[in-house]
Amino acid sequence: MKRIELEIKALSPLAISRQKPGGSLSECEDYIPGSVIRGAIAREILKQSGQQFSDLSQDGGDFQALFLGDESAIFQNAYPNVFKIDKNDFRIEEEVKILPSTALSSKTKPGFKTDDRGNGVFDTLFDRLCADYYGYAYEPNCPTDGGRVDSPGITFYSVFNDEYYRISSKKRLLTRVGINRRRATSEEEILYSIEVLDESESMGKNPKPVSYISSIIVPDNLSDLLGHFINNNSLNFRLGGSTSRGLGKVEIKSQILDIQNNIAKKNQEKIERFTDKLKERWEEWSILGSQIKELSPTRQYFTLNLQADTILTEKWQRTTVISEKMLEQFTGIDDNLLQLEAAYSSYEYRSGWNSAWGLMKDVELVTNKGAVYLFSTSQPEKWYAALANLELKGVGERTCEGFGQFEVCNEFHLVMREDLV
Repeated sequence: MKRIELEIKALSPLAISRQKPGGSLSECEDYIPGSVIRGAIAREILKQSGQQFSDLSQDGGDFQALFLGDESAIFQNAYPNVFKIDKNDFRIEEEVKILPSTALSSKTKPGFKTDDRGNGVFDTLFDRLCADYYGYAYEPNCPTDGGRVDSPGITFYSVFNDEYYRISSKKRLLTRVGINRRRATSEEEILYSIEVLDESESMGKNPKPVSYISSIIVPDNLSDLLGHFINNNSLNFRLGGSTSRGLGKVEIKSQILDIQNNIAKKNQEKIERFTDKLKERWEEWSILGSQIKELSPTRQYFTLNLQADTILTEKWQRTTVISEKMLEQFTGIDDNLLQLEAAYSSYEYRSGWNSAWGLMKDVELVTNKGAVYLFSTSQPEKWYAALANLELKGVGERTCEGFGQFEVCNEFHLVMREDLV
């Protein structure tokens, strides 16, 4: 498998909207879902079928392998491109991540210290686990102002020079007038608004286009073909709705990269560092006396941090928790010593529109990105490579559309309350 990195530059507003099932209000997403990118590329391939791709009517053609095969391409979500503007107005790109649901910040002044008015953000996973093992309720306050804490309301973040930055998309409303089809003029009393993602970071004479970063995991034999197709048609793709009204114009550039072979080694280092920090925190809690449950000194601990909304099923029923049996099934590992220590997740319902069929997609119960699942095992050597392979494919259903992406041991869990950022 190879990774095709995509940079999606918005050339016009993007109407990446979704309507909650049972509701009448259409909201705009903060990012570009993988299903939107997948549909746009598939539509352009179909328009040019027979030119660069093999005959689509043939069984086993390139299109079938990319979109319908057993190992079809995985189109990951495109999140806002991370940038930091320094004094010389120089852009520095870094990796974008999803803030864990265990992160907390001041209720009155939420946000990172780098924000204009933020009092800092810290993680509570370790302290919550220790408090649970000691039988205490964990209700921290903000060390900056001593006030109450709550979710910081941050979805995307990045780290540059050991400083944390909030990443967000700008939105605006476009007001349009309805057209009388018979007279081809504006219709009285028909006005509507569309919420869209802005196409530029700032207004003025030289606005900077907003860009989004995504990846496609592709079989080796099709990576060059798909990468060249995207670059040769970089200005032909349209994303989102209302494309006939001038919205959704983008420029997509691709770069083909070999998937790193040291992902398993990196996971091992992250899991060992995570476990060491957890045990160090446990020692600090030992001053409180006897505990209800002992933290095992021989086990290693790791988390799965959802980096995209995920559709999970266990025993034919929807769930929001990745159990031990589910993780064993995802990886093919048999580990009777694996244990789920804690889970922090929330859910919502998601539907969509299938342009190829001209029908609504099924309503799905999805686990929100940012969910955290803490596991422990006495056989960590079994999991390093297995988790690395699973990170590429994702967990749950419809992973080819961007669902189910996760990260092992998000480093924000190491940010303690006294060291908030």
